[in-house]
Amino acid sequence: MLWIYNIGIRLYGFLLQIAALFNPKAKLFVNGRKDIWQQLASKTNPNDQPIWFHFASLGEFEQGRPVLETLKTNKPEQKIIVTFFSPSGYEIRKNYALADVFYLPLDTPKNAERFISIVNPQQAIFTKYEFWFHYFNELHKKQIPLYLISGIFRPNQTFFKWYGSFYREILTYVSHFFVQNKESVDLLKSIGISQVSLSGDTRFDRVYENAQHPKKLELIEQFCGDAKVFICGSTWLPDEKLLVSLTKKHPDWKFIIAPHEIGQSHIQEIEELFPKAIKFSILSSQFSENTPQILIIDNIGMLSSLYQYGKLAYIGGGFGVGIHNTLEAAAFGLPVIFGPKFDKFQEAKDLIKIDAAKSISTESELLTAFENFKANEEASAAAKKYVEQQKGATEMIIEKIAS
Repeated sequence: MLWIYNIGIRLYGFLLQIAALFNPKAKLFVNGRKDIWQQLASKTNPNDQPIWFHFASLGEFEQGRPVLETLKTNKPEQKIIVTFFSPSGYEIRKNYALADVFYLPLDTPKNAERFISIVNPQQAIFTKYEFWFHYFNELHKKQIPLYLISGIFRPNQTFFKWYGSFYREILTYVSHFFVQNKESVDLLKSIGISQVSLSGDTRFDRVYENAQHPKKLELIEQFCGDAKVFICGSTWLPDEKLLVSLTKKHPDWKFIIAPHEIGQSHIQEIEELFPKAIKFSILSSQFSENTPQILIIDNIGMLSSLYQYGKLAYIGGGFGVGIHNTLEAAAFGLPVIFGPKFDKFQEAKDLIKIDAAKSISTESELLTAFENFKANEEASAAAKKYVEQQKGATEMIIEKIAS
């Protein structure tokens, strides 16, 4: 099985080289790794024995960020390095002040050995997903503790299939798992892995802290005025198409659309759906009191602060691979609406159970959910209370890994 894994990794790298010729993301992925060894050698010192955090992308970074920042606060002199697999994480956080940030080289035996020899981490912390055989094996061979935080496992994953012995071996290299729910604890124990703690999800700590100290956005405040505001976060085109009739039926509400992708072509698609909308980049220089009903956020980084101005939220991604972050909105007491693909997200299921969220598949279902939530103070209170009650994972993790 290992030789199939190795061939797959190399094939993936080869295909990315080809894709980089015409795909901007693939180009960032490839170009960002071209001089990775020189970057590592010049910016790291093996004698520092840094703590190594790896994140698949930006969402995992925000998930693991409370642990990273707590460690740094408790021990300011501690060196930290961060690696990303995805350009969407690296490009946004490459200048992160608390750590040196790099792309993670592809998982080959040579890369893993070279990376860990150069960095010489005292411990490694991975968040939620990504199980790389050679990196995990190399850490294990050198007796460097490896922790997985905010992990979540499901019965349909390869680890728990009869043919999953190779992937189960990868899990044995993890020193300790901190998981989100009891199902994950039980699944891991069913395959003989007992080094597990039910800690919960560190994202609750992150979103709770953000809600306590949100960044004020003066132009957004002026845009909103006294109107009730519907925040549409991390949307894709199928989500945005559903929103058209809702904006027309509720002209007394204002709508802020913060799409997941902000490339020019997608922004143009949104503008075609909402011809009278205004982009934030234009609002910044041409603000007037007679603002349109709909604002399009054509930049990255504002969404977590936007929710403070909302009354209700729609979270995108539910018509694709899965919904995006519902907790940022819930932390501000916003009931949330999202598409049908949410089964991988425990918090979405929990919010539905306490009547603070609704999954929809059609335009009419969206309209019904909006009517149900638009003045529902009980749903708002339930969403906020849920986040408050679930926080605390960071403290449990820090106590274990810092001991």
